[in-house]
Amino acid sequence: MNAISSRRGFLRKTALALAVPHLLPSRIFAAETPPSARINLGFIGNGTQGRYLLGNCLKRPNVVVTAVCDVDSKRREHARNIIQQHYAKNGGTTTPGVCEAFTDFRDLLARPEIDAVVIATPDHWHAFIGILAARAGKDIYCEKPLTQTIHEARALVKTVRKHRRVFQVGSMQRSSREFRRACQLVRNGAIGTIQSIEVGVGGPGRWCDLPSEPVEPGLDWNLWLGPAPWREYNAELSPRGVHTHFPNWRSYREYGGGMITDWGAHHFDIAQWALGMDESGPVEIIPPSEPNAQSGVQFRYANGVPMVHKEGNGITFIGSEGRIYVNRGKFESTPEALVEIPLESHKIQLYESNDHIGNWLECIVSRKRPICDVEVGARTVSVCHLANLAYWNRQRLEWDPKEESFVNGNGDNAWRDRTYRDPWSLSRVLQA
Repeated sequence: MNAISSRRGFLRKTALALAVPHLLPSRIFAAETPPSARINLGFIGNGTQGRYLLGNCLKRPNVVVTAVCDVDSKRREHARNIIQQHYAKNGGTTTPGVCEAFTDFRDLLARPEIDAVVIATPDHWHAFIGILAARAGKDIYCEKPLTQTIHEARALVKTVRKHRRVFQVGSMQRSSREFRRACQLVRNGAIGTIQSIEVGVGGPGRWCDLPSEPVEPGLDWNLWLGPAPWREYNAELSPRGVHTHFPNWRSYREYGGGMITDWGAHHFDIAQWALGMDESGPVEIIPPSEPNAQSGVQFRYANGVPMVHKEGNGITFIGSEGRIYVNRGKFESTPEALVEIPLESHKIQLYESNDHIGNWLECIVSRKRPICDVEVGARTVSVCHLANLAYWNRQRLEWDPKEESFVNGNGDNAWRDRTYRDPWSLSRVLQA
């Protein structure tokens, strides 16, 4: 029986992962070279996004990639070959020797020489891996959206804070100049009083209905599913081998949340930043009146500002004295002169980062919080989940962002969580 299917194996491996010290190994700080030159990374998830992040990190002289993990043997070995060829070609004192490759992320987390991990798995794994990584003393870069549920997001924040980890969420638009400019202009009143915000992303997630296909050798399908409900394999969820596209698992509620959580983790994140709501959220969520509409959910914040989920892509801030549209590589404003205002002239200065991964690596050394800290990611993903819940239940919701709960009978607090396939249980992981 696969180890993940055995409760005994689950508990044994979890205990092994948790046995790692909770702080960076002292050898880093005692090393002849400064700690910024000796950060050992492990990569969990070696698909398209994982390879992008790996390539980014391999270019950095202060990083050594020592281990990779993937449930697909072809992706796993491909990533290891990239790493070993890189170090064989470049040589130098940071050459790690043989890069280890693992099928089970818990085996990677048990390696004491690994200081930090990059998580680029499907969304339904983020909370489990993130919590166990924090408890194993690793700093963490985790792809967006942060978690699959609101409850998971809060549990992850608490664990990261308890173990004093540096956690960067991959909502990397915060490290792009056009988005910082838009948010800082809004925060400093450059377009007057905010009257509304329009956020263009795709629609909500749906239940998976894919047919069964045979599983080729080399893929641990049971481990790919993990805490998600059992279903037979389909290549749309996990294409075998090295692929260059983003698989469609993100469309399905068992593994993602549709474009609401995928692109929403970028664009709703920027809206939250511009509103100064990084530790809060909306108080009311209203579904569209059309029963099958895939856009039109409205949010209302305590300050009265409405935000609407629209079709298309990008964020539009509408103020009493102008408007700003921002997207990747695009900044349009009325008046046009807003693009020329020097940001350093503003009274309110936002966190500045021009390198999302670099910001995380710097914070590993300084122990400061990165630009998209775990709390920021938790609040953003909660907005995404609230939108999906409004679409799925077609019910007006009232939300208390401080307590992170539904109030006044408008919403079911059971919706904040999900069920897990045995032996995976969030409560068991938290108590291990």
